[in-house]
Amino acid sequence: MSGAQRRQEIRDLLRMRPLSVSELAERYGVSESTVRRDLTQLSGAGEIVRTYGGALLSGGAEEQTLQERETLARAEKAAIARTAEAHVAGCRLVLLDAGTTVGALASRLATHDGLTVATPGLTSVDILAGAPGIELIVIGGALRRLSLGMVGPLAESMVSQLTADAVFLGADGVVAGRGICEARPEQTSLKQLMVERSRAVYVLADAQKLGRAESNWWASFTRPWTLITDASATNAQLALFRMDHLCTVEVAAATS
Repeated sequence: MSGAQRRQEIRDLLRMRPLSVSELAERYGVSESTVRRDLTQLSGAGEIVRTYGGALLSGGAEEQTLQERETLARAEKAAIARTAEAHVAGCRLVLLDAGTTVGALASRLATHDGLTVATPGLTSVDILAGAPGIELIVIGGALRRLSLGMVGPLAESMVSQLTADAVFLGADGVVAGRGICEARPEQTSLKQLMVERSRAVYVLADAQKLGRAESNWWASFTRPWTLITDASATNAQLALFRMDHLCTVEVAAATS
């Protein structure tokens, strides 16, 4: 197989899921340095996105801006954050995703003491930077201005060096049995790694995001996780999640 044929196959494989350098090297019987050169060439052409230790396909739809999302479901996000806060008890280090719903949780954590918070989200960084009881770890990387979140190989490298007691994730959409979706592959690649590096996994999603699959890129769950949503979620929306043996559903009571 020529290098051009191998790169074409790699591009096709990445349409299905992200792949690591070691996986590709084993599949094609070549060295990891050869695979890295292939990925560098594909990345330079804008066809793929390099990640920490691998790659994924480029492309996908853009999400709403942070300013637009801040105006949506404020009461619901506050209720979700209050319910999520209870799961921080006993944690020493937690990972907070970027986004407005997780940002609402960060606001509640600002009064905690003796807690380490690691986050790629500038919203949470801004909230927690002045919190005296919080040891704040800022996960650096390439800034996605629409979400004010860090992504890319540098962010993934930092997360790979952590072990968190819990991770709290946001998402564009959540689908039972499939996972969470985002507009860009860099986002889901980082989320997948955050899941892998955490003992407990919580997804914070208001009812409007349940069953929503408009975005193109997915992170999946292969072990138990908890969905925390708001009281406007219907029984029909929740039924599929309750049928998922890996998923525990928590519905946040409406704030008074």
